[in-house]
Amino acid sequence: MSNMIFFLVMLFSTTVTSHSVDGNDITLKEEFELERHLKLINKPPIRSIETEFGYIVDCVDIKKQPAFDHPLLKNHKLQMRPSFYSKNEEKNLNISSIKTRFRPDIVDCPKGSVPIRRTTKEDLICAKILLNNSTLVKREAHTAEVYVRGGHYYGVRGTTSVYKPECSINQASMSNAYVRNGEGGAVNEISVGWHVFPHLYGDDRSYIYATWTSDDYVKTGCYNLQCQGFVQIHGKYYLGVPIRSVSVYGGEIYEMPVAIYQDAKSKNWWLSILNETIGYYPQELFNNLKEAAQVGWGGATIAMGDPSPKMGSGYFPDKNFAHACYFLNIGYKNATNSQYYGPSYYAARVFNDVPKCFGVEYYGRQPNPYGYCLQFGGPGGKCGY
Repeated sequence: MSNMIFFLVMLFSTTVTSHSVDGNDITLKEEFELERHLKLINKPPIRSIETEFGYIVDCVDIKKQPAFDHPLLKNHKLQMRPSFYSKNEEKNLNISSIKTRFRPDIVDCPKGSVPIRRTTKEDLICAKILLNNSTLVKREAHTAEVYVRGGHYYGVRGTTSVYKPECSINQASMSNAYVRNGEGGAVNEISVGWHVFPHLYGDDRSYIYATWTSDDYVKTGCYNLQCQGFVQIHGKYYLGVPIRSVSVYGGEIYEMPVAIYQDAKSKNWWLSILNETIGYYPQELFNNLKEAAQVGWGGATIAMGDPSPKMGSGYFPDKNFAHACYFLNIGYKNATNSQYYGPSYYAARVFNDVPKCFGVEYYGRQPNPYGYCLQFGGPGGKCGY
């Protein structure tokens, strides 16, 4: 996840826009590039749905979605479901019986179409601003995670509690699971989870999100469907959807199961969110992700010039799962069609770059309904290094 943090610096490789936002002047040439990029991303819809949150979801022909404009996917064959698909694959992502699973705001697209959140000019302007602040973002990013590395991994899963840590326009806070391979500029990675990111969405809600890269976010990768790559399959659930119900310290806890797993035949990497298989990242996007050498679970924060925001619930781990944010029932696959295995206490590694601001604790295997589990989070502040 420490490499994943740098995804901020490359939401898009395209330069954008033509006016001034937050003191950033946009040239006419950049305006032209913006319009061109928007036409590539926003396909003519079969139906458009205006959400109560102020953004629009377009129902796009599943065979004409933006992913297929990617140069590497010109000859890609659409895969409608994993070759090994089974509802058991999704049901195995346990929800604790004492917790509540939230239901996101879903849409109902016509058969043969898929929901894609419409990208606006303002979205691309925000992406450019983040790109201009890349050095600052990289310097002021922090991570607290548990990971396993050194093997051959083909899937990762876990159930995370969902919070809404307060973030300013210059801050972001997240919880995710990921698969990764490579080092330095050769890092290939996919991550999925929830985050609060006002600069990206224009508000302080928690959102379901995913990211990908094939070069450590230098020239490739983005959030959700704001660039070509992710192939949407599900007709109701989609990336970039706001989360209504979030956990409260010591009170109601809401959970979200997530998973990334590889299809043994196509080698595509599928995403499951809330026990729903929503789509996949085609293998053609990656140059170094035929398998993962590392998988992980945990949290991260980013602050562009401000103190770090809270991570998770804002509290340090204390073995009380109604307090700090957590991942339960974590596991990984070491063969494409195998079951998930929880990392042994000795195989799991812990990374925390600023212990005075955040904590992370791995508890190994605990009695049901927790399984292999961990807690992470903290109050943030002026962390430094």
